[in-house]
Amino acid sequence: MSSLMLVLLMLVLGSLMLQGISIQHQARLSQGSLEKLVLRDSMDAESLLEWGRVFTWPLLPVVQCQTLSGFSGRVCLRLFTDGTALLIASCREQTRWQTATVNGNSLLFDRNGWSDFCPRKETLQCQNP
Repeated sequence: MSSLMLVLLMLVLGSLMLQGISIQHQARLSQGSLEKLVLRDSMDAESLLEWGRVFTWPLLPVVQCQTLSGFSGRVCLRLFTDGTALLIASCREQTRWQTATVNGNSLLFDRNGWSDFCPRKETLQCQNP
């Protein structure tokens, strides 16, 4: 009888361990899926920003946006009265910014590349319209 009880106890403990491992596995699988989504959105935002850099933007209106097929986000350009501009690319929760200056009828984007934080003092100027 005692050996039967020992076998049943081992089965119960094994079952509890497998259930715990299954819960951990599901949690890590969910975390991996979320990380994959964030990385994809980040890459899409960077791709949209690069596309916005080569797009020929008119200098009016002062706030304008474009979408690109195949991407869930959009890229917007804000022109400021001091002769600077800000390119904003957003894809869900991921946003990238690129500063530029207006030179005649064209935009000259800064060589420093994109930023993942707002480069302007006024945070409202960094939001996608």
